[in-house]
Amino acid sequence: MRPALVLLDRDGVINHDSPDYILSPEAWQPIPGSLEAIARLTEAGIAVAVCSNQSAIGRGKMTEQTLARIHEKLHRCVTEKGGAISAIHYCPHAPQAGCHCRKPLPGLIEEALKTANVPAAASLMIGDSQRDLEAARAAGVDAWLVRTGNGEATEKTLGTGADTPIYDDLAAAVEALLANRDD
Repeated sequence: MRPALVLLDRDGVINHDSPDYILSPEAWQPIPGSLEAIARLTEAGIAVAVCSNQSAIGRGKMTEQTLARIHEKLHRCVTEKGGAISAIHYCPHAPQAGCHCRKPLPGLIEEALKTANVPAAASLMIGDSQRDLEAARAAGVDAWLVRTGNGEATEKTLGTGADTPIYDDLAAAVEALLANRDD
């Protein structure tokens, strides 16, 4: 079944990640093909939302205003390619805050589903880390892994026989999704 909503992790899926965080619009650089992949989802009538841990805020490394500027750049770049992101949901908390929204807990995904008014069964999460997969499953959403960002390391931890579909990058995942859709 074709999902009505695709949820994307941001860092490592849409844009290059950094161990030092993405702390400015200038540091936010898209992974080749990712913006076009979002445009393909939009053209296919599939809504796209982002669910991203942004602990740099809780750690005092970045303000919410700076994050808003990064997300303005993300929206602008996606729009320039013909795509749309319906919403960006993020957890601003540091890991020790004990919130429900920080992945691997399902809060961000549940919030995205509620905002989009789409059931979990009609959604798909695409991420690059174990916490993305765990958060999706905890919310009842199917999850796919991409090898960009932390994906290659995550793939190694899954081991052989894992039932998680794995793709080289977001473009390859979207290609597979659209090739198998029910029209």
